[in-house]
Amino acid sequence: MQRKAYVSGTAALLAALLAGCTGGSEGGATSDGSNPEDSGTTIAAAEPGRYRTLPEPCGAVGQDTLDALLPGIREIADELRREQAYEGEATLTYDTDRKVGCRWKVESAAATDHLLIDFERVVSYDSSVSDETEAESLFAAKVAAADLPDLPEPTATDEGTASPSSSGSPTASSSPSGRPSGTASSSPSGSPSPSVTPTALQPRLLDDVGDQAFVDDELNSSGSTAKRRTVTVAFRTSNVIVTIEYEEQPATVGTVPDSKEMQDRARNLASRLADSLS
Repeated sequence: MQRKAYVSGTAALLAALLAGCTGGSEGGATSDGSNPEDSGTTIAAAEPGRYRTLPEPCGAVGQDTLDALLPGIREIADELRREQAYEGEATLTYDTDRKVGCRWKVESAAATDHLLIDFERVVSYDSSVSDETEAESLFAAKVAAADLPDLPEPTATDEGTASPSSSGSPTASSSPSGRPSGTASSSPSGSPSPSVTPTALQPRLLDDVGDQAFVDDELNSSGSTAKRRTVTVAFRTSNVIVTIEYEEQPATVGTVPDSKEMQDRARNLASRLADSLS
């Protein structure tokens, strides 16, 4: 009888243990009261940017475009040196998936020209912020750093002609930032520069290149050396930001590089690069 009582007690203990393992909560809920189907709202990851790679920068500019931007390149008599000039020099970078660039420098009898192009592919490390949104933020900071002047809407006069000075002769001056308000000489090509830079040529936002763009134009008039002009065109297409820096320093003191000519060349290159990305 004692043995029978012991077996019955053991069976009761096993039954209790099994009940504890399988029946802690009804309806499939866990024993701690949480519900695996009620884990909160899932936030979808932001969309990746359109571009996953970048172009080879030194091959991104065609020979005809380089001929226009760097007139002295065709004057190089030595064929090997001329080919090297066309090839350009890649800028130093540690991550070619994110940032690449190329630079060219050509000297001629009239001037020394520099060209730099830079491609940056923006990647957001915040899963809630898209690559394109991050690129928009970075480009906005770039525009702010350029400190573009607050210009009125261009008029017909601004677009086509420049107002003469009150004395009837050209005048030259520059703004505190180094941006010219006028020029007083002629470009290396011999074409006269306007006496006052039209509003249409002042640093400004552009609406015809990429998703966002601007052009900056600075004339270094310090010292007694020839005036060096630097035109910068930057634009954003989706999550890629492209920057073009085009610089010219004439060989003759008193000669001023033509603003319109340089801006036209730089903007033409920007349009070509934007089209190639698209």
